[in-house]
Amino acid sequence: MVGAVVATFIAFAPSVLSQFVDWDDLENFTVNPFYRGLDWSHLKWMWTTTLLGHYVPVTWMTLGADYLVWGMNPAGYHLTNVVLHCANVALVYLVALRLLGAAMGALAGDPLPWRLGAAFAALVFGVHPLRVESVAWITERRDVLSGFFYLFAILAYLRDADAEPGRSIRRRAWYWVALGSFALGLLAKAMVVTLPLVLLVLDVYPLRRVGGARGWWNAETRRRWFEKLPFLVGSAVVIPIALVAARRGANLVPIAGLGIADRLAIGVYGLAFYVRKMVAPLGLSPFYALRTPLEPLGAPFVVSGLVVAGVTVAAIRLRRRWPALGAAWLVYVGTLVPVSGVFQNGPQIAADRYSYLPSLPWAVLLGAGAIVAWRVWSERRGRAPALAVPAAAALVVIVLAVLTWLQASLWRDSERLWSHALAIDPSSMVHSHLANLRRQQGRWADADEHYRAATSMRPDAAHLQVNWGIALAQQGKLGEAVNRYREALRISPRSADAHHHWGNALFAIGELDEAIGHYREAVRIDPDAAEVYSNWGRALAQQGKRNAAIAMYREALRVAPHSVPHYNWGNALFAAGEFEEAIQHYREAVGINPDAAEAYNNWGRALAQQGRWDEAIDKYRQALRIRPIYPLASANLDEALARAGRAPAR
Repeated sequence: MVGAVVATFIAFAPSVLSQFVDWDDLENFTVNPFYRGLDWSHLKWMWTTTLLGHYVPVTWMTLGADYLVWGMNPAGYHLTNVVLHCANVALVYLVALRLLGAAMGALAGDPLPWRLGAAFAALVFGVHPLRVESVAWITERRDVLSGFFYLFAILAYLRDADAEPGRSIRRRAWYWVALGSFALGLLAKAMVVTLPLVLLVLDVYPLRRVGGARGWWNAETRRRWFEKLPFLVGSAVVIPIALVAARRGANLVPIAGLGIADRLAIGVYGLAFYVRKMVAPLGLSPFYALRTPLEPLGAPFVVSGLVVAGVTVAAIRLRRRWPALGAAWLVYVGTLVPVSGVFQNGPQIAADRYSYLPSLPWAVLLGAGAIVAWRVWSERRGRAPALAVPAAAALVVIVLAVLTWLQASLWRDSERLWSHALAIDPSSMVHSHLANLRRQQGRWADADEHYRAATSMRPDAAHLQVNWGIALAQQGKLGEAVNRYREALRISPRSADAHHHWGNALFAIGELDEAIGHYREAVRIDPDAAEVYSNWGRALAQQGKRNAAIAMYREALRVAPHSVPHYNWGNALFAAGEFEEAIQHYREAVGINPDAAEAYNNWGRALAQQGRWDEAIDKYRQALRIRPIYPLASANLDEALARAGRAPAR
């Protein structure tokens, strides 16, 4: 077990050096102040938010704890992900030991094959390249954390299976540990809802407590059925919450947008896709585009259907001779349902991260296969030649570990990740991310080219037009930017973002009344758009309407208590000469965003207006620590030093 854990840590070591990447990490962490801590306000947000379409409060709590330890250093978050995954590898080993023992006998005479089989199962799960997305991507903390509780619940359930048959459930501690772990897993990621099905399958095989000679409905088996009720209740509570969260995040594709035949085709494709990638983990990408309109009778879907049908038929026909195949297939299919086309979530047809839990039965099955190979080879050729089996298993593990090391290195930063994705599978999503990256780098020609490619692939995507418009506005091409916003509104008349950024373009050229009109329309469409209220307040402040501006800032803070308006509100108060009140808002602004150099600079200006030169000097220096090239803060610092009778630093 220790060797499997160490090998897994080494395989994923490159991910510890990775950054936050432009793939939900920015929205979740770099611009999100709400998770940064574990005080009451942070916990309240964690237990009520459905940010980006997920309800994962326990996951958010671990990320809040990471912030308290690591701040905004991504290495700490990555390290936690790797450690959790290593813990899961240890749990897979322990679970596999019990499952293989129950299925194949305790091998008391020769425990080595049994242990090696469990270690092989743990390693195949742990160092497989399909795990990289779940481990190397900070946003997917929910995978490794929910996986930990899922596996611990299974291990506790297997321990509970050793209890005396007639023992009261109230006195079976391991049962309640399993139930508690399941509850925590549900709150880490809703995909754990499939655990009741998994436990039922385990009761049938390999535990043999339901079905077969035991029967399906007698006094003993009814007790097994009823024991699942609390687990089913937990799933029943979380499923609607997860669906509502996905709908709020605009991730859940409505039936009208994707028909039943299409959904079934996607589901069948996914079942075959992950098996194929388990066998040949090459060409992995962070995004596999769902090409529309879909052709359910196209070759990829027909071939996938034949593969799925073939495995299903084999599992049924071999259910008595090789029941492990049927059990593994049923668990695999069942655990994939929540992320299959039936509940199509997002614009991807598949995702490596979706294989995290569904891969477990195949890993255990491979461990069993290694034991069978050892036995057969030993019986036919003796113990020494049988060493070829662990040698072959070691070779498989080494190859997988090397591929994982290389794949984890691709998640080092956004540049590597999306350049690799473009080479693997060009799509509108990939071009969009590269365009955003080029925009941040100021490589405007490349950004425009990627936006052009993205919009040509998805001419119906309003958000791409808006993002392109933002890039054009940053280049000073406000007329072209407005054309993009206008196109976005033609595609989606209820695009609050298009109205918001159109208003920003008008604000930039001083057309304040027209800008306010677009801000008003944006908040009519999206009443919770805090940034729009804030910018509306800025426009009112520019018109000298101080009280109306402050009313907008208050509204922004009402819908998002830790949002941007503190800085703008502070500026309005500064302009009105209310310096002490302005300082309070600048203090709030840097509390939310410690890297807000502008807020520190203006805080210093407010202190300087009160003659508090030493304090002002400290704030200017903090602004310059954040942004060393900041001419305004440098000039303010020199003036403050001169007023305080101190020599300017050169």
